[in-house]
Amino acid sequence: MTNIELKNRDLDVIWHPCTQMKDHETLPLIPIKKAHGIYLEDFEGNIYIDAISSWWVNMFGHTNRYINEKIKEQLDTLEHVILAGFTHEQVVKLSERLVKLTPDGLEKCFYSDNGSSAVEVALKMSYHAHLNDGKKDKSIFVSLTNSYHGETIGALSVGDVELYKDTYEPLLLKTIQTAVPKDATKESAIEASFAFEELCKERADEISAIILEPLIQGAGYMHMYHTHFLVLIREICTKYDVHLIADEVMVGFGRTGELFACNKANITPDFIVLSKGLTGGYLPLSVVLTTNDIYAKFYCDYSDNKAFLHSHSYTGNALACAAANATLDIFENDDIIEKNRVKAEYMAHKLEKFKTLKNVASVRQTGMVLAVELKGYKSEERIGLKVYQYGLKHGVLLRPLGHIVYFMPPYIITNDEIDKMMDTAYDAIKLLDS
Repeated sequence: MTNIELKNRDLDVIWHPCTQMKDHETLPLIPIKKAHGIYLEDFEGNIYIDAISSWWVNMFGHTNRYINEKIKEQLDTLEHVILAGFTHEQVVKLSERLVKLTPDGLEKCFYSDNGSSAVEVALKMSYHAHLNDGKKDKSIFVSLTNSYHGETIGALSVGDVELYKDTYEPLLLKTIQTAVPKDATKESAIEASFAFEELCKERADEISAIILEPLIQGAGYMHMYHTHFLVLIREICTKYDVHLIADEVMVGFGRTGELFACNKANITPDFIVLSKGLTGGYLPLSVVLTTNDIYAKFYCDYSDNKAFLHSHSYTGNALACAAANATLDIFENDDIIEKNRVKAEYMAHKLEKFKTLKNVASVRQTGMVLAVELKGYKSEERIGLKVYQYGLKHGVLLRPLGHIVYFMPPYIITNDEIDKMMDTAYDAIKLLDS
């Protein structure tokens, strides 16, 4: 098999995600034959550093030996069983561990298949909990400007990135956006919280919840803000009986320097949404954790018609849960969070030299997420695509968000590999200005 052969077969039958397929008339697909650690290898032996963790999911490298073993063990025992009326050991074990690891007070786990689906669960659960409390008018959801929460209709509704949302506007739920802090200063956090409180003063009786990505807006061009904003939003939500939904699909599992971003602010949301790194990048799985207080609002006799009748066929899949438990084992046994902090410091040092480039507007970092914002380019120039192509040519998978070049590598990356990854991006950006 060659790259060209598989590419041609692919284009005959596959419509790729988040892609203008006409691009592939001139931009070759990269067929991957195998992967190990942070490296992807195509059918012609070319090797690429996976600098974006394959869309932010891969925590401990591809074909990780330990996770592989745990999935294989589970495969010979139980691959899947309906989670309505049945259960299994892996999902119970995972739930017990997540309850212990997430912020205090989150006591119940509800599983789905992916981040967007989990956001839908949280939205429905919030509205339904208020409804079961006799509050029929709380049908509005608030999100932050520049936010992104997924591609399904409900998740898209609470997002605010025009590129994804504008086309489908007639189909979406009516939502309200409140200002995200304009930068990572505490002053901006306070200013943005005032805007949300003013909204609550006027319309709290209509608002079910605010949903936000704690500390980093991923698809929102890696915009970052201060932890104090989370503290203030938590206080306002409690004061006005509005739920706080923390979408940690991207930032969860160590990306920010803590296991969960909410831990950095020492707050407990009413709902936390987890996916992506949950299974180490192996299998689709997501979960919403919530409080016993919210759980109790649905606990009643069947005739009361208050049950949460939401389901997915592969809810709590045993193989995915085995991968998730193996991932948590690695976190617990290898002191990953502390190791990440050391690597983040090294990456911060490497980031400094980007500030010297004339076409760099700013750089920013939260934990193991780094972003370089370019300036002086028009959208039609597709400057990110040029960086992407340069990266592939030099053995690094970079996938910029427009004019934002970012790094979100697997946690097992070494300093030498960080050098290769970041030096390649630096050279690509420098070449743009030559």
